[in-house]
Amino acid sequence: QLQASGGGLVQAGGSLRLSCAAPGRTFSTYNMAWFRQAPGKEREFVAAISTDGTTYYAESVKGRLTISRDNAKNTVYLQVNSLKPEDTAVYYCAADQRPYYYTTSYDLQSRYAYWGQGTQVTVSS
Repeated sequence: QLQASGGGLVQAGGSLRLSCAAPGRTFSTYNMAWFRQAPGKEREFVAAISTDGTTYYAESVKGRLTISRDNAKNTVYLQVNSLKPEDTAVYYCAADQRPYYYTTSYDLQSRYAYWGQGTQVTVSS
C-alpha cells in the first residue's frame, strides 16, 4: 500500500514537498515514480528514481522538481519548486520491483504494479 501526502493549495511561485510512504521491509528493492493527472487530461509521467538512486524527469518539469528517496523511512519524496498553475493535478506515486529495462521504460505507467491514492496539488495564480 502506497500512501501519498503533502498536497495542498499553494500560490504560484511557491513550493511543496510530496511524500509517499511504502510500508514494508523491501522498499529499497522498488523503483519509485511520480505521475500526475490534471483535470481533463491523461495521467503523465513526472519523475522517477531507481533502486540505485538514479533519477529521471519529464522534460516539462526538469529543473523545478527533485525526486529523492529515504530507504530507512520507506519513503519517496517529490520537491516541487516555482509552482505554476499548470502544475495543478492529482499526483500519484507508483512502485515497480522489476530490475530489468528500467532505464528505457521508467516513464511507462504499465511498468508500475503498485499505485498510491493520489494527493491533490492546486496552484493559484
